[in-house]
Amino acid sequence: MAAGRDGASNILTVFVYDRRQDVSDDSEKTLNCHEGSYEGFRSAVCQAFGISSDEAFVITTTSRKQITSENFGGIVQDRMTFYLLQSVDQSLPSATKERIDFLPHYDTLVKSGMYEYYASEGQNPLPFALAELIDNSLSATSQNTGIRSIQLKLLFDDAQGKPAVAVIDNGRGMTSKQLNNWAVYRLSKFTRHGDTESDHSGYVRPASVPRSLNSDISYFGVGGKQAAFFVGQSARMISKPADAQDVHELVLSKEDFENKERNKEAIYSGYIRNRKPSDSSHIVNDDERFLLNVIMEEKNKESFTTVVITGVQPDHVQYLRNNFYHWTRQLAHIYHYYIHGPKGNENNSPVKELGAFNSIDIEISMFEKGKIPKTLNLREIKDDMQTLYINTAADSFEFKAQVEGEGVVEGIIRYHPFLYDKETYPEDPCFPSRLKEEDDDNEDECFLIEKGGRGKRPIFECFWNGRLIPYTTVEVFEWCGFPKKRGLVPFECYNRISGVLFTNDKFQVSTNKLTFMDLELKLKDKDTLFTRVVNGQEQRMKIDREFTLWLKDCHEKYDKQIKFTLFKGIITRTDQPSKRMQSPWATYSAIEWDGKTYKTGQLIKTIKTVRIFHGSIQNFFLYGDHDGDVYATGGEVQIALEPQALYDEKKIIPICKLDRSASDKAVKKYIEEEMAKLPDKLSVTWPEGDELSPNETRYAGTTIGALRIEIVNKKGEAMQKLPGASHGGSKKLLVELKVILHSSDGDKEIISHISQHGGKWPYWFKKMETINKLGSYTLKLQVVLNESNADTYAGRPLPSKIFKFNIIAGKPQKFSIGLLDPPFCVGIPFSIPLSVQDEFGHDAYLTDDIVPQLEASGLTLTYEEIDRGPDYVIKGVLAKGLVNNYQGKNFNLKVTLPGLREETQVLRIKLHPGPPRRLNVRPDSNIFKIENGTPVSFQIEVLDEVGNITAQPKLIVHCKFSGAPDLPIYSVDCSSGGLNILTGPFLHVKNIKKDQTLKAKIEIPSCKDVPPVEKTIKLLPSSRVAKLQVFSMEGEKATQIKHQDEISWVAGDVMQNLMFQMYDEIEKEIIITPALAEKIKVNWTPKISKEQLVKGLLPDVKVPTSVNDVRYCQITFLDDHVSLESAFIVRPLPDEARHIKCKLKGSNVLQMGEKLQAEIEVMITDQHGNQIQNLASSSVSSLGISGNGLDKTDLKIFWQADTQTFCVKGIRFKPGHPGIKELCFGWHEFSHFLRLNMIAGPPAKLILMDWIDLGESVSVINGKELPKPLIVQLCDQWDNPSPEPNVKISLVKSSIIKITPSNQLYKTNENGRANLGVLNIHAPRGEHMLQLKATYNKTILDCPVIKLNVLPDPDKPVLLNVKYDKKAAFAAGSTFPDFMISVISEDGNIIKNVNPGRISMKIWEGGSSETRLSNATTCGCTKTKDDKDEGFFYFRDKMVPEQVGIYSIQFAFAFDKMNILSSEQIIVEVVPNEPAQLMPASLPDTPVVSNDDSVASRTLVKDLSLIIMDKYKNCTGNDLDGKIVAKIKSSTGKDADIPLFQGKTSTVEFPFHKGIVEIEALVLAENSPGRDSTEYILVFEPVIPTLKKYLEPYCLQFMFYNDFKRQQQMATLTKQRDNLAQSIDVYRKWFDAANRLLSEIKCQAQEAETKEAHLKAELEKKQIEIPQINAIQYVDSLLKKNISEQEEIKKQPRRTCAIANYPKGSQDVLGKVAHLAQIEENEAAKVISWHLASDMDCVITRTTAAARRIFDETQGRQQVLPLESIYKKNLPDWNRTLPHLRNGRNCFDPLGNPVFARDLLTFPEHQESCQTVFGLILGDTIIVDNLDAANHYRNEVVKIAYCPTLLTREGDRIRSNGKFGGLQNKAPPMDKLRGMVFGAPLPARYYSLSKQIELLQQYHTAVVRLNKVRAELEIQERSLNTPEIQKKKEEFAEKERNLKLIEEKIGMTPTGRCSKSPLRSEGLDVNDSPSPPKRVRREIVKKLHSSEELVSAPLTKRQQQTTTVTSEVNGSSRKKKT
Repeated sequence: MAAGRDGASNILTVFVYDRRQDVSDDSEKTLNCHEGSYEGFRSAVCQAFGISSDEAFVITTTSRKQITSENFGGIVQDRMTFYLLQSVDQSLPSATKERIDFLPHYDTLVKSGMYEYYASEGQNPLPFALAELIDNSLSATSQNTGIRSIQLKLLFDDAQGKPAVAVIDNGRGMTSKQLNNWAVYRLSKFTRHGDTESDHSGYVRPASVPRSLNSDISYFGVGGKQAAFFVGQSARMISKPADAQDVHELVLSKEDFENKERNKEAIYSGYIRNRKPSDSSHIVNDDERFLLNVIMEEKNKESFTTVVITGVQPDHVQYLRNNFYHWTRQLAHIYHYYIHGPKGNENNSPVKELGAFNSIDIEISMFEKGKIPKTLNLREIKDDMQTLYINTAADSFEFKAQVEGEGVVEGIIRYHPFLYDKETYPEDPCFPSRLKEEDDDNEDECFLIEKGGRGKRPIFECFWNGRLIPYTTVEVFEWCGFPKKRGLVPFECYNRISGVLFTNDKFQVSTNKLTFMDLELKLKDKDTLFTRVVNGQEQRMKIDREFTLWLKDCHEKYDKQIKFTLFKGIITRTDQPSKRMQSPWATYSAIEWDGKTYKTGQLIKTIKTVRIFHGSIQNFFLYGDHDGDVYATGGEVQIALEPQALYDEKKIIPICKLDRSASDKAVKKYIEEEMAKLPDKLSVTWPEGDELSPNETRYAGTTIGALRIEIVNKKGEAMQKLPGASHGGSKKLLVELKVILHSSDGDKEIISHISQHGGKWPYWFKKMETINKLGSYTLKLQVVLNESNADTYAGRPLPSKIFKFNIIAGKPQKFSIGLLDPPFCVGIPFSIPLSVQDEFGHDAYLTDDIVPQLEASGLTLTYEEIDRGPDYVIKGVLAKGLVNNYQGKNFNLKVTLPGLREETQVLRIKLHPGPPRRLNVRPDSNIFKIENGTPVSFQIEVLDEVGNITAQPKLIVHCKFSGAPDLPIYSVDCSSGGLNILTGPFLHVKNIKKDQTLKAKIEIPSCKDVPPVEKTIKLLPSSRVAKLQVFSMEGEKATQIKHQDEISWVAGDVMQNLMFQMYDEIEKEIIITPALAEKIKVNWTPKISKEQLVKGLLPDVKVPTSVNDVRYCQITFLDDHVSLESAFIVRPLPDEARHIKCKLKGSNVLQMGEKLQAEIEVMITDQHGNQIQNLASSSVSSLGISGNGLDKTDLKIFWQADTQTFCVKGIRFKPGHPGIKELCFGWHEFSHFLRLNMIAGPPAKLILMDWIDLGESVSVINGKELPKPLIVQLCDQWDNPSPEPNVKISLVKSSIIKITPSNQLYKTNENGRANLGVLNIHAPRGEHMLQLKATYNKTILDCPVIKLNVLPDPDKPVLLNVKYDKKAAFAAGSTFPDFMISVISEDGNIIKNVNPGRISMKIWEGGSSETRLSNATTCGCTKTKDDKDEGFFYFRDKMVPEQVGIYSIQFAFAFDKMNILSSEQIIVEVVPNEPAQLMPASLPDTPVVSNDDSVASRTLVKDLSLIIMDKYKNCTGNDLDGKIVAKIKSSTGKDADIPLFQGKTSTVEFPFHKGIVEIEALVLAENSPGRDSTEYILVFEPVIPTLKKYLEPYCLQFMFYNDFKRQQQMATLTKQRDNLAQSIDVYRKWFDAANRLLSEIKCQAQEAETKEAHLKAELEKKQIEIPQINAIQYVDSLLKKNISEQEEIKKQPRRTCAIANYPKGSQDVLGKVAHLAQIEENEAAKVISWHLASDMDCVITRTTAAARRIFDETQGRQQVLPLESIYKKNLPDWNRTLPHLRNGRNCFDPLGNPVFARDLLTFPEHQESCQTVFGLILGDTIIVDNLDAANHYRNEVVKIAYCPTLLTREGDRIRSNGKFGGLQNKAPPMDKLRGMVFGAPLPARYYSLSKQIELLQQYHTAVVRLNKVRAELEIQERSLNTPEIQKKKEEFAEKERNLKLIEEKIGMTPTGRCSKSPLRSEGLDVNDSPSPPKRVRREIVKKLHSSEELVSAPLTKRQQQTTTVTSEVNGSSRKKKT
């Protein structure tokens, strides 16, 4: 089949597969065709496969590139494989084979000897071989936008085949041609040309990234194939590129190579199998069964590459199984920075850095038979070496090396500190041999280098393009290696560093990426430049010095020796003299040091202190902001000196001064010896008797004897003062005596005395005789200190002694009577309480021999007993006697206690009658006679046992009658007076025919002790009415109607002829008189005829019409003696049938399509509605039912005999409109109608109310609201609204869509409707869908889908674009280049309508934003937008800071009050300006010299450093060399007698190198000429050939003397003069700053007053008068009122346009025509809207592109009009006059008020564009009042000119051609326009209020500003007139006078006339303008405060020492050369 190219005939041999059909021939066909003839090629294909010429097919390459006549020559080559397909994207029905050649590239021979393959370096190289495969996957996935997935699978499951290794990635994949290129050995990316199809065709070097992590590590075309055949014997490549249909598969195997060699075939040739994804039909070998799963995973993968290695070496399988932990850590080490990012795996980082590296997932899986697969993500490994290096390091040192052109090496050195007892340098398990090497001695020096930590391992590991090169390390660089002798850092610190080097691809590595070829040689080349990197910025400085300082800092900061534990907190120590060192200090409770633990409270001893201290530990201090346990090299300890009783103080000493050898026993012994000297107890004696014993009880007033006290210590020695010579007399001891009474109100001190020791007499207290209060007492003796009276010393109480005793009452002497408990009654005992006291009034006890005596006149008194307890009581006292009145009588009661000093007491009591004992009833007769029906009465008196009338509560007297039933009971209340009349109701006995005897029993039920009284009563019969009877007359016959009889009568009829009769008790008829008739009542009528009643006749009774209503008829007779009644019931009977009646049993609501659930009951009634009860069942056939739309299918009628009714069921109506349905029921000639409410059926669907076509997308701007609220309605299956409440509705959306208010659950209301509100949509640009979801009874309803077209917000700023000259240099004090700022919106366009005042520029020092708020300088926009640069804002002529350093610039746009959009920070380096002057590093004193022989006397300057500076005092000129010429000149200009320098020369030259010169000494010649006491000037003039600009020389004044002694005197005066000059300079600057600040505030006050007056005048123009008083309150109230009125106006109803406006997704979209204009008149709005009806919905855009975008978004349904497409020359002139006006005059008098229609329009925005639009669509249309006026106007106009279209306010239209009439020329009513009408503008009052509100707000702000500035001015003026300031002014004047006197003495030129200042003035550069900028003002205030501190501080030598000038170029101070 294979055939080569025939060079003579240019014939190509190609192979073609036919895959057009699902079933086709699998074999290929070989075709020959001419090279360049597509027609011949196509013809050959058609002939070979039998295809007709007109049949459609395509010919493609295996990469699916279609072959056409245009590309035939460029694609088709010899021996290529092609497909015949129906279409390019058709899937392959079966696999194919593609021939390939992979002859080795010539580089195989050229570079084959470069390195040996896999030099082991003592390690197993298998992990590095696997890394080669991962390199290819990293490179393949480098362009992925999502997760970069790389899987390494170890397939060691014997059940699935032989062992295999698979590497799978989701990279870009390879085409068949790219797969062919992969097979070519050593075909690297650099040797692949553009015409070779490859994944690396036309290789472009990636851009520079941190750590060179560019994934560009698949490089040479060697490593992958080497690795595959190192691991196994066969490699299967499976790949699918993106957007391809086919999978390409290639197999290379050792067995295949051997077979080809054996068969003498071409070894480097083979086939690529092209198949569809997941097609595994070609896998038939059982050893490769695992491939079935691998291939099945291809499904749904967009692109991938899989490398499967089989025939894995057994030792490799064993290694991979047994060393899984080890080799996975090696891989994690190799790819550490690809996995974790440029900073590595920082475990302590609170937030992992987000970026592209978090998307790399390298996952390793191992599958073994019968085991759970092991799966490990390399990101999860936390113990690979790089992770250990990073997380054990305390600090890092970054640097960069520039090597040979573009070669760049980034480096990091990390410090691993020593932590107390061990090194933290991590051990490397991969190199155990290196760790165990012993250290060699360094023989170059006399000391040993300790190699702990790193040992002999090299410092640097090397990474190439971010990937570890494992076999190359760099031992050390010269600048970071061991020093030759000891320096600032201990040698062991050099072994605590590790390092990493990151190189780019400019360094050569071996093809298998195991070693670098030339890295170390290039790095150690002398031309390699190392620079340190700080905060990402390179700093050129001496790298060795910087490294040493860094290492020293690490050692001091991080190496720990003492462990501080038990953290307490952070404090500020005010005991520190330096404020900087006062905070922060961490406090701890314990430390661990040298194997010992010291804690608070522990006793210690010090060493190496001025005095040896013994004490207890209080705190440990460690400087710094620490938290928790830390290690440190030292600290301080606070101790309390012991014993604290002697030494009440604390000391703070360094921890190192603790005596670690001192024992607790020795310290305690010392403390005990000291403590024995302190006072211990008191010795008390009683020299005069009356000794007080402890807890003794004494009578009140008893004497307590005198006391004698001694103070003794533990040794028994008496003492009068504290021990120790240092205490002196101030520590004398006193004894204090206190007597304390313990009462319920608290302790009270009643006696207090202090006694001192007199030397000859002891401590003494006199006797006490005044203690007479009862209670518990304490006598306390306390030792106190003299003067302070303190009872403690050093926290220890001084000795004391306590005596406790009690005081009780004495003998009784008097008594008093206590409160008695009234009332007192006859015969009731009571008690008399007595209170007995001693002489002090204390309660006392009575003895048994004292018996009390009681007496009272007129009473007999006795008592039972006496209670002699603490409360003395005479119990059971009885008093008896007459009191004459129930209210009682007063008596005098006398009580006597014989034997007391006051023995008698008299009290007055009131005695009341006693309790009831009997009743007295009158009259006295026992028999009474009364008539039946009359009452009886008795007079009652209640008496006590003596006979007194008595009364008491509830004294009720009852009378009970017996002898007949139903007799009443009489009762009367005698509680108030003890007597009353007893009577009650009539006594009435029924049916009495003769006299009857009754008994009456009178008693008091509540008083059982009172006996009852009985009386006899005789009752006689009564002659009054006693009986009533009713009769009904029927003709002559009377029938009696008995009581409660029931009478049946026809309903609605009348009962007549009723009569009645009455009888007495003996049944004698009583004649009815008019008086008796008035007492007769009936209940069925209110009107009764008295005449009829006298005749015995009753009124007629009307029978109720309803059989359910019975009538109760009652006749009553009522007088004072009797109540009679007779009643009967009238029950109605039904009449004849007259009606039919229907009753619905249940709800009348019927759901559409459903049967009525309730039954209908039909009954037949009479004329009154009473149901007929005598119907037969056959009557049901006479009932008929009909109704509109009634479905009688299930209609049924039943007869109900029990209720005599018809029952109807199965009522149902056919589907239709819901509403009231009527049913007609008919029976014989009667009928009845019944109404049913048919409602919608059960909910079946959900529809959107008032919404646009759901088929169209709704355009909405991102972040804005939908055009309408979402209102949904439940409907049944016939689209009828279903009023079903509480149906839950939700919105289903994609996760990328955000809805506000947030997506929540909605419920329908009682109408079945739910309002979801107007939703805000936040989503990416494009088409999205919102799905409504609702369920009813667990059934999902049919819900609509809303299509959204989300457009970007053209008004939402998202980015600040900053443009400037990035190559510009920023010299100090110069101006920045122009910054051009534009605000970019969400749609990527520039926002043009931006207020320039909202854009600002902030500049601050430093490279981070942490200090921005504190010292940032804000600048405003220089140039606002104009027509040319609309949307661009400039910052021009902004000053560069005057001090060199790193500065940050950031631009900010405040688009509202809360949100600020900031640009990215721009980091700039401010460099020095041009050299301007020569300055000293520090200001020298004014020299005073003489020509003496002493060198010191002749020395002008010593150790003087002169530096070149710019005019802002920045060091510059580091590149300048030259010389400095020193010479002397006269200060007066005369050159006579000029002193000479040593050597008799007039000039001295000094070499000047790199901008600095060091002058060690400049000395005058001995006996030098010079005039005595003369001032000269020493001039240092720079001579720099390379500098063309003139530099100001440095001039130094000095005094010259011929006399040495005078020189010394003058030197002293000169120093005084210098001090005064500097002090005066400080004063002058301070006063200047204060005056400038005052001037600025005055200027601001004047400006504020002017603005306030201007705004006030503007308000007066608006008729708003501002009062002089309370202006702010008045303005606030007026503002509130106007804003309220404005809001009310906005709420008033106005005409609005109901058309949804098109979302303004861009600034180029103006909106729909209907929303562009507003019209005030309703009639005009209606007719103009109707006239423009076809254009109202048109969207107006600025550009055609925007119009086209809307057209595409709406699929052409939206009409659009771009403004740029309008021909503007034909547009009408808006200033044109009406056609009837000519030259300002009327040609005729028009009717109907004509006006251009366009003049009635108002435009809320875009006025110019709107005029263009309406000029086009409305033209010159004129509007008049009515049709007649319009016709008149047109007839007159056409005579002189063209007449445009006329509209009338009544709605008529006359077209421009004169046609009018018809419906098409008549505007419909407003409501018929369906909201398509122009809206009405807000009233003019609204805009008037807006202007007033704006002016009021401005005035409010101005007044507040004015008050604030005035207050500041007042404060500033007051501060400048304070006594302190006046004092400073006087000091200033005094110093100036002193300076003048000293200068006169010295003979020097006054300071003020010196033209050359030795240092640049520190004063601020303030502009000459009267109002300096705010930044200058802040600097003035800052300077004022700093100067104030200087002025107030004492002037010492420190003011002579100016701050050392530093060079900000390299960031370090210039040091003097040695």
